[in-house]
Amino acid sequence: MIGLRAAFIAALLSLGAVAPLSAQDITLTSRDGAVEISGTLLGFDGQFYRVDTQFGELTVDGTGVSCDGPACPSLTDFVAEIALSGSSTMAEVLLPALIEGFALRNGYRTERQNRDQTHFSYLVYNPERATPLARFDFRITTTDEGFADLLANEADIVMALREIRPDERDRAREAGMGDMTRPNRSRVLALDAMVPVTAPDNPVRQVSTPDLARVFAGEITNWQVLGGPDAPIALHLPDAESGLTQAVEDRLLRPAGKTLSTETIHHSRSSALAQAVVTDPFALGIASYAETGTARALTLSGSCGFSLSADRWTIKTEDYPLTSPMFLYLPARRLPRIARDFLGYTTSPAAQVVIRRAGFVDQAPEEIPLGAQGRRLANAIAAAGIEVELSDLQRLVQTLSPMTRLTTSFRFEAGSSRPDAQSRSNILSLAQALESGAHDGEQVLFVGFSDGDGPAEANSEIAMKRAEAVRDAVLAAAPTANQQRVTIGVDAFGEALPMACDDSDWGRQVNRRVEIWIR
Repeated sequence: MIGLRAAFIAALLSLGAVAPLSAQDITLTSRDGAVEISGTLLGFDGQFYRVDTQFGELTVDGTGVSCDGPACPSLTDFVAEIALSGSSTMAEVLLPALIEGFALRNGYRTERQNRDQTHFSYLVYNPERATPLARFDFRITTTDEGFADLLANEADIVMALREIRPDERDRAREAGMGDMTRPNRSRVLALDAMVPVTAPDNPVRQVSTPDLARVFAGEITNWQVLGGPDAPIALHLPDAESGLTQAVEDRLLRPAGKTLSTETIHHSRSSALAQAVVTDPFALGIASYAETGTARALTLSGSCGFSLSADRWTIKTEDYPLTSPMFLYLPARRLPRIARDFLGYTTSPAAQVVIRRAGFVDQAPEEIPLGAQGRRLANAIAAAGIEVELSDLQRLVQTLSPMTRLTTSFRFEAGSSRPDAQSRSNILSLAQALESGAHDGEQVLFVGFSDGDGPAEANSEIAMKRAEAVRDAVLAAAPTANQQRVTIGVDAFGEALPMACDDSDWGRQVNRRVEIWIR
């Protein structure tokens, strides 16, 4: 960033002549008139101009220059403009609810303007002035289109139902937008899950994750195989470019070495998918947890008898294997002050209430007593055997029964020791809680668990190392936390408390985790 006038002038003098002015360009002139630079105005945040010039993209402090040209913004009635593009699930309900909550909290009023089916704006007003403070412009597209708009400088924020892909990350870095995977470039706004849904009168109540993958790969085509009627299965998903469908491909199909069936029916809106499934007794769809509508969600089962349903707790903890965080991605450039304030608000406790009331899963930690986890304990007893003895379960109960589990959990990317996206967000959240003193006077225990693949003793050692690594990452992210006021410990129980069957990659990944227990 070129913030000082002297640095601005020096940069210009070193680069030589200025590009000729076109009709839509602006010219920035230093106060003494000695230096001019022309280019296309890419943005103005009320203080800094962002200009595309023949020398590349420059950011210039507006206090040291005057602006001339038809695109020059008004300095007295400046309206911050923030363009958002991407997921329809996020654009239609979640972001508008958060903007309205942000405005209410700050004494602003809002006005929604609908332009067409894919474009609308939210104007935010301060009652003391006639012109709006900000305009949030939305383009309801897909996650793919959101990243394309960002790279084309047509969006400031991407709404995504999946993580940025390597090629998108590389192109963004090449375009000078920074590393989009860093914490200040990406954030988990809320939590979602991929939920298999059927019509309410369909007799099938559950499906295993491997079978679900086989169904959407076109290998299982009749409901009879799943315990239903002798009828063909009609497959439904959102648009192929939507983040949810791509998450299905990335998280469900690819680990099984499968590709999506060409017979799949796609829908432009997740809400339309749920409606289509409800009206077809032989339909099977995968919908957003927040947009299942009146369709009936299927429980995910396993061959070993374990089963998991999508609910607020299982999604927050990632115990449900098909969780899908909702992301905001931001390029490495300065946003207007009100946009930065809004982004700060989205992580606040007040925003978590708004997220929950809008039907999505928030990130506010909740406490789950051991007594409310009967299914997990039943699974542990059922899975006990030669390697997990009664004494192991007794130690687990003795250690954890006086404590409560936080929904803040940590899991890892497939085949890696790196925490997944939701867990990276949880590291920052727990670190902030420690710094704020939220756990002062409490015991915070990092508890490691493993899958059952391999010797039990080795699995316990791996689980302990993961718990220690997560503890170290949280403490490193909380440099101002007073560790004298909180007791931090580490323990591990290996494969003693399984969440899912170990006969699939999904089950093993769910079982490999670090939980937080407090007292």
